[in-house]
Amino acid sequence: MLKTHSLAFSYNSQKTFKFPDIQLDTGQHLLILGESGIGKTTLLHLMAGLLKPQSGNVELMGTSLNELSSAHLDRFRGQHIGLVFQRPHFIQSLSVEKNLTLVQYLAGKSKDKNRVKAVLDSLGILHKIKEKPQRLSQGEQQRVAIAVAVINGPQLILADEPTASLDDKNCSRVATLLKEQAAASSSLLIIITHDQRLKDHFSNTLTL
Repeated sequence: MLKTHSLAFSYNSQKTFKFPDIQLDTGQHLLILGESGIGKTTLLHLMAGLLKPQSGNVELMGTSLNELSSAHLDRFRGQHIGLVFQRPHFIQSLSVEKNLTLVQYLAGKSKDKNRVKAVLDSLGILHKIKEKPQRLSQGEQQRVAIAVAVINGPQLILADEPTASLDDKNCSRVATLLKEQAAASSSLLIIITHDQRLKDHFSNTLTL
């Protein structure tokens, strides 16, 4: 379960972002819509523990992120939260397989190559397992980014503008893949975007 309560954050004294409370149970999906500058990415970073709120609290699985030390928060995030960004981030010198096993290692998990193969197979890119990320197409890179987010079976998947640079066909594919991967891990799924096309794929929406 995810709960946010009275979240507020300020980058400077001129403007403070205040966000509505969110409560989701295991397996639920939420699409958060809003125009640029409204604070969508800020909200995602607060829920991921990448930013500390000026006030309010984020609670995942009964754990308050605000109360964790930096080291414990990093480990907790690696084990329980998967992040998908608009532009995928990889270590370009490593293969797809090694990027994924590194994510396992950083979360304190043992390397599980069978899990890596299973996730890539479910995303239709197992044949790219030995490739370097820069040799992949944009759509393939986005699939690997989803694999990075779900490899550790997170309780929460957060996606920041995952379809903004994609055409209609690939937008639909990414939405479907995210829902499929969330279902496979019984994960909460939250997508933050300005992409109105995604409203066709999600019934639970929140507009900032």
